[in-house]
Amino acid sequence: MTIHIGARPGDIAETVLMPGDPYRARWAAETFLTEPRLVNEVRGMLGYTGTWKGHPVTIQGSGMGMPSLSIYANELIRDFGVQTLIRIGSCGAMQEKVKVRDVILAMTASTISTPSRGIFRELQFAPCADWSLLRAAVTAAEAKGTALHVGGIYSSDTFYDERPDLNEQMTRHGILGVEMEAAELYTLAARHGRRALAVLTVSDHLLTGDALPSDQRERSFGDMVEIALEAAFA
Repeated sequence: MTIHIGARPGDIAETVLMPGDPYRARWAAETFLTEPRLVNEVRGMLGYTGTWKGHPVTIQGSGMGMPSLSIYANELIRDFGVQTLIRIGSCGAMQEKVKVRDVILAMTASTISTPSRGIFRELQFAPCADWSLLRAAVTAAEAKGTALHVGGIYSSDTFYDERPDLNEQMTRHGILGVEMEAAELYTLAARHGRRALAVLTVSDHLLTGDALPSDQRERSFGDMVEIALEAAFA
């Protein structure tokens, strides 16, 4: 048990999927895991542990933004011995070739600031995904026929962004999409020698204004969860 995770020793699996929304954690656990049980509800940040094809899996909400994810990822790694952390979440597309409902695998995650910035000071650390997870996720997505993009994303520390000039430069430099957590997850995984990947479903498009209706999001997010699980145990 930690300050933010009320699980007991043995409650958390070595493989954890991390959606931002705790209710998405509940939906994913009930949909994809066998015999999921609630192992955390501190501050309403739900976490469930069950099995997938016989493999123990925990699905734990991380909240919105890098500071929130950093709390949960740190405690999962340091106090519960988690080895593999996969973010499953939504993102906004930043390239015309990327469409709503497509899946993005984040090879790298650029950012202006993360909770780890104070450690690096003047260094521009380049957070990246674990290669074995990335390769396995590509294989899983191709087998499913999922519309897939692999490349760099942007992890923003603000939701209501007022930097159209920055967005323009990221689009110009090939950034596929924007979300709010992956850069810190990748940095923590590198620091502690763990595996991390972000598997993201495009829910809206910054260039076209297209957006996935809320009542269709869960159905569209299913591919993302299956890809993450397949990659974790490839």
